[in-house]
Amino acid sequence: MSCDIPERLGKYSVLREINRGSMGIVYLGHDPFLDRPVALKVAHPEQLHDEASGARYRRMFFNEAHTAGRLTHPNIISIFDAGVDAEICYIVMEYVEGGATLKPFCRGDNLLPIEKVVEIVFKCAKALDYAHRQGVVHRDIKPTNLLLTVEKDIKIGDFSIAHMSRVDSTATLPLGLAGSPRYMSPEQITEETLTNQTDIFSLGLVMYELLSGRHPFAAETFSRLLQRILNDTPIPLQEVRSGIGDELASIVAKALAKDRAQRYQMGGELAADLSKAFANLLDKPRENTSEREKFRVTQQLAFFHGFPESEIWEILHAGVWQQVSSGAEIVVEGERDDAFFVIVAGEVTVRKQGQALCHLQTGDCFGEMGYLSHASRTATIVARQPTSLLKLNAAVIHQVSLNCQVRFLKVFLRTLIHRLSVTTEQALQ
Repeated sequence: MSCDIPERLGKYSVLREINRGSMGIVYLGHDPFLDRPVALKVAHPEQLHDEASGARYRRMFFNEAHTAGRLTHPNIISIFDAGVDAEICYIVMEYVEGGATLKPFCRGDNLLPIEKVVEIVFKCAKALDYAHRQGVVHRDIKPTNLLLTVEKDIKIGDFSIAHMSRVDSTATLPLGLAGSPRYMSPEQITEETLTNQTDIFSLGLVMYELLSGRHPFAAETFSRLLQRILNDTPIPLQEVRSGIGDELASIVAKALAKDRAQRYQMGGELAADLSKAFANLLDKPRENTSEREKFRVTQQLAFFHGFPESEIWEILHAGVWQQVSSGAEIVVEGERDDAFFVIVAGEVTVRKQGQALCHLQTGDCFGEMGYLSHASRTATIVARQPTSLLKLNAAVIHQVSLNCQVRFLKVFLRTLIHRLSVTTEQALQ
């Protein structure tokens, strides 16, 4: 514990530090009157006493107690008290035991099951609907402000930059640029008047990350990030992770609509659609191959030798896992597409103008030229037996991490050069 923090704040005992962020340090405390643990959020003294920005920081700090303090919802962290003790400003909040944020579950190698993501976002949407109807707009919905309890329930926290309007969900707020850039809505970026729909857009960004392991508008610079949020359309989730159907992908796309007239108007509408999607997910038969088994099989393929586990997970979530029956045409001569395939299990035949040229087996790949140039297929590929394939295209590979892209491209080009070399040798014989 910092030596600047006393053993007590008001009536609360201070036990140990839990976390720290831009708005303050959070300690585990104890309420002796109700005999329960509490979280004590303490303002940074150096920011509080800054001549230029101290007054603004103080207002923002206590803004959380002012806004969230009026909210009582099972999926919103409760605010119990606030005060000043010997010039130390503090807020007393509900203590979320084991409160890990959603941030670790936004990585490609650590994704939650699709059903769990839908459940989490459903609860967040319902909680935001409640807050919005109380006139509170959060303005900073992001993975690190969403806490998972030990029981895997969800709690929305950190209302430090939230704003209150009249208790009227249609009221707008003339606000300046505020929030975390990666999770801002287009109207936050352009500093337009805000409605509750800004939180829905941010929640859509979080859902996209939880489902795919990547940000839909990832960029290397701040300006490029803002431009992508304002102008780009995310890759449809069906193309990013197998198992995501059109219904769920459409829900996320509607939450991320740049035009507010096309976006969900209220969190309750989003929650209703998610409820239907969740029921449909439960009704679907489970895939025969688990995610862990897919990883184990893919890791053993020669194509992926040298890939770190995290990057194999990225590739798996970027690609589509396909099961094809014996005799099925996978690629058809003359058709145009950009898919590249790795044979995970099974065997295929390469045919040109009806003549069998060769067979490809587990670990082999095909479709390199289509992937590179989106050119017409020069041969037909037919499954000789039930076959499992990992299907990839350039658009989704561009969304994985830069290191993963570079490693994939090196192996891809090495494979392509080998294929061209073999073809040349055969032509010269």
